[in-house]
Amino acid sequence: MPAFLFEVGTEELPASFVAQACRQWQAKIPASLTEANLPHGTVQVFGTPRRLAVLIDGLPDRQPDLDEELKGPPAKAAFAGGTTDGKPTPAAEGFAKRYGATVTDLKIRPTDKGEFVFLQRTVAGRPTADLLTELAPQWVSALEGKRFMRWSDGELRFPRPIRWLVALLDDGILPVTLTIRPERGDRPAEILQADRISRGHRVLHPASFELETATAYRETLRNAGVIVDPAERQQLIEQQVRETALKLGGSAPLPADLLAEVRDLTEFPSVVVGQFDREFLELPPEVSTTVMVTHQRYFPVYAPSTDGDASGGALLPNFIAISNGDPDQAAVIAEGNGRVVRARLSDGQFFYRSDLKQPLEAYLPKLETVTFQDELGSMRQKVDRIVSFADRLCAALNAPEADRAISHRAALLCKADLVTQMVFEFPELQGSMGEKYARACGEPEAVAIAIAEHYLPKGAGDVLPQTFAGRIVGLADRLDTLTGIFSLGTVPTGSSDPFALRRAANAILNILWDGELALDLEALIEPDNADLWGEKAMGPQLADFLTQRIRTLLEDEQGIDYDLANAVMGDGDAAYARAALRDPLDALTRARFLQNLRSSGALTPLYATINRAAKLATKGDLDTQTLAVAPCVDPSHFEQASEQALYDALVALEPIAETARRDRNYQTLVDGLSQIAPTVARFFDGDDSVLVMADEAAVRRNRLNLLGLLRNHARILADFSAIVKGE
Repeated sequence: MPAFLFEVGTEELPASFVAQACRQWQAKIPASLTEANLPHGTVQVFGTPRRLAVLIDGLPDRQPDLDEELKGPPAKAAFAGGTTDGKPTPAAEGFAKRYGATVTDLKIRPTDKGEFVFLQRTVAGRPTADLLTELAPQWVSALEGKRFMRWSDGELRFPRPIRWLVALLDDGILPVTLTIRPERGDRPAEILQADRISRGHRVLHPASFELETATAYRETLRNAGVIVDPAERQQLIEQQVRETALKLGGSAPLPADLLAEVRDLTEFPSVVVGQFDREFLELPPEVSTTVMVTHQRYFPVYAPSTDGDASGGALLPNFIAISNGDPDQAAVIAEGNGRVVRARLSDGQFFYRSDLKQPLEAYLPKLETVTFQDELGSMRQKVDRIVSFADRLCAALNAPEADRAISHRAALLCKADLVTQMVFEFPELQGSMGEKYARACGEPEAVAIAIAEHYLPKGAGDVLPQTFAGRIVGLADRLDTLTGIFSLGTVPTGSSDPFALRRAANAILNILWDGELALDLEALIEPDNADLWGEKAMGPQLADFLTQRIRTLLEDEQGIDYDLANAVMGDGDAAYARAALRDPLDALTRARFLQNLRSSGALTPLYATINRAAKLATKGDLDTQTLAVAPCVDPSHFEQASEQALYDALVALEPIAETARRDRNYQTLVDGLSQIAPTVARFFDGDDSVLVMADEAAVRRNRLNLLGLLRNHARILADFSAIVKGE
């Protein structure tokens, strides 16, 4: 069966786009073939800095014929009398003519909306070559990404100019074209026409060459110095780096993002070993690795670690670079790379020694020269607010005096390294250098660690701060950002979040949950923080924002079913959602407990008991907070023993519920609710069951209050009305 090759040759593409484009084509091309009713075999997508390509095998010579049924006008509008025996109307004749049929080909059959005319026809399949000629340009124009460009004055958008096209169906060229510039006025359209001519590696095989067949693509490109398969290039890089590091007497970690980047920066990767002077090993390893990994995209080499951690040993004065040049010139390339690294490390050494000439606290005044936000003042002012928040957090948590002192000091110094020479030159090292400088000038170890930890997590899935002070300063920093930006009325909308407020809110919640810190976030933001923001109020808006983040994280990161997350947060019940904001840790505890109940099957009977009562309780006027039974129910209005039984059961449940709420021991509450289930069933369905909506107002209100009290006790755990089903 035929195979199809389509290659788009370009100027050097950004590495990030190569991977992105390959993923898009791997999803979109099979879908477009299926939509075009074109059976196919394997779809292989390839990408390098100079090309994107797809190789499709198992294609037929043409589409299969398609049997289809077309619906026409109503029968009464198509034929006199509404049957095919009647005279056809212009509606029937026009419908038939549109599809190349005659009225005798039309059939009538019933539908849900009456009888309609239908036409059965067979559409002959089109040649595969014609379809692919149309589809291939669509695959190019469908690609999405950042910073696309137009060249000439055309409409085609792409990250870099396209220089050649190859389109082969087995050994034949398909006339695939891309219009680079449309025809305008006297200027002819600029059209790129596919042929069989491709180009090899820019250095190893700069000449163009012809591809004889589609299936010979990978091998032909390999002979031209190009490994087109990204997975194969990555495997080769991993193998070469490991073997080379071993020869150097160490090991080299292979970060996924660095590995992916160098993979897509090369067409024929080869290892280059560089070195730098041992005197630079006195630098904090974070400086050296930032130079090598972030700035130069090299792999650092570490001495063997006693605990088996690839990056746990000391740095060696070597690095491994992945070259896209001529392997025979490795020594020359290594020397050039080494000069760059040594120059950057020399700068780092100078900055490091200069920064250490004064203690970290001495940098605080210089923070006045750095603006946090125009209306919110300088970084020095932000530091003062962080300190204030840290003190309030410690007070709210009843922290020991020693922890308060450490947190206060760490909050004061947490941003001081921003104005050091090192961080000015290497912004990626903020926090990390603060830790180094704090330790070097004699600050307590806990302060140094907290300065580094307060930036954690730096993104989704990142590690979280593990010390008390690190958590406190991290919370304080983000609470200051949230309250400050919200006080200006700047709220994230859609995908726009220039101050990363969603990320800050997510970090706050994850820190609280990971550290098992029971904090009332509402109390921290509701009083308008007059001491910090004067008359600017942002509490309600920020409260809504934070409650939404709790709901989102419960579902997306904690694996809580959406209806159980709603049950904890209150489905459309703002007051109930605020309870989660007053104690996010408790919200997580209740959500996990509910999820476990569902997993064990224990939620089903509980749901059945509570939900029936809760639905009827909405017809009464009892608020959702009351738990005390006696003030709400008058036993003198009881008409059946089942009412008294439910009353007695609720009286017994009352202290259990109060204890569960205080101690967060929700199992005791569930046990109590489970024990009351037979009594509730008797109330509804037993021999002495009652009609809740009795005619007499006092009796009706009494019974509705009994059900409302049961609902309220259950709401200590969750709003059961938000649960879709008990299973």
